[in-house]
Amino acid sequence: MKRVVATVAGALAALAIVLASWFVDAVSYDTSHPRHAQTITIAHGSSFGDIAQQLAQAGIIANAFTFRLWGKLHHADTDVRAGEYRFSAHLTQRDVLGQLLGGGAQVAAWVTIPEGFTAKQIAQRLADQGFGSEQAFEEAFLHDTIVVDGARTKNLEGFLFPSTYLIALGSSPSQIAKLLTGQFFKELPTGAAARATAMHFTVPEVVTIASLIEREAKIDPERPIMAGVYYNRLRIGMPLEVDATIEYALPEYKTELSYADLKIDSPFNSYTHEGLPPTPIANPGEASLLAAFHPAKTDYLYYVYKGDGHHAFAKTLEEHNANVAKYEQ
Repeated sequence: MKRVVATVAGALAALAIVLASWFVDAVSYDTSHPRHAQTITIAHGSSFGDIAQQLAQAGIIANAFTFRLWGKLHHADTDVRAGEYRFSAHLTQRDVLGQLLGGGAQVAAWVTIPEGFTAKQIAQRLADQGFGSEQAFEEAFLHDTIVVDGARTKNLEGFLFPSTYLIALGSSPSQIAKLLTGQFFKELPTGAAARATAMHFTVPEVVTIASLIEREAKIDPERPIMAGVYYNRLRIGMPLEVDATIEYALPEYKTELSYADLKIDSPFNSYTHEGLPPTPIANPGEASLLAAFHPAKTDYLYYVYKGDGHHAFAKTLEEHNANVAKYEQ
């Protein structure tokens, strides 16, 4: 019996040695893959298992199982960034993982620009993710211009479309600006120029209204209603009195405005200046653009936030004051 146990134990030990040797060879010495240079794009939210499978399917590694195990053994299975990677031919799995972790093979990275970000916030986001100097991006975004609906914009505020982009590493600020503004033109609602003309506005002016909606609205169903409020006020020459324009004019963002803030000397102060701000105050997304080009037909002139993402709308100042008394306690 002891001899049988010893035989089995010996066989298991021999098998373990064979498996260990196979594993080490698979991850550290096998250079049969990739057979030629390969480029892959790793999507946002990919698990390490997804990435291993993608690498295997692309022929960059020979075995997804050994790659997953190697990553777990080195606690690297949560450290791979989404992005685009280019691998040269004939690498070991150890090399592939090292290039994924060290960024040596990365040629592009994903960057998400949230809806409602200002040009300065976008500049900071890009700088934080290693694309270059925040100051250089601000310079490009706030000084470069484009032609929209036959008119040249004052800068790029409002026209840097919020989305998730795969941006090539080493791209210049002007190249990234071109990418974001190019997406803006793709996302403009169909017939935007004709629609703006029918409302007696230019496309950049409607985009400015969309930026107000983006900063003020909380839920999509209220965006067209809020657009209707702004157009109604503009039509009768009433100041827009949008708090978000004050926030944009202030040197530092504030969660609550004071009465002194409402008197700030700025062309963006929609309490003291009639009409639209000189430029958009943020970069609106699709829902706000659609609302600005297709406002709700309403008699509302006022709104106040009442919580849970909703606003109370009113036609008269008396109704509005009652809403303020009710919801701003």
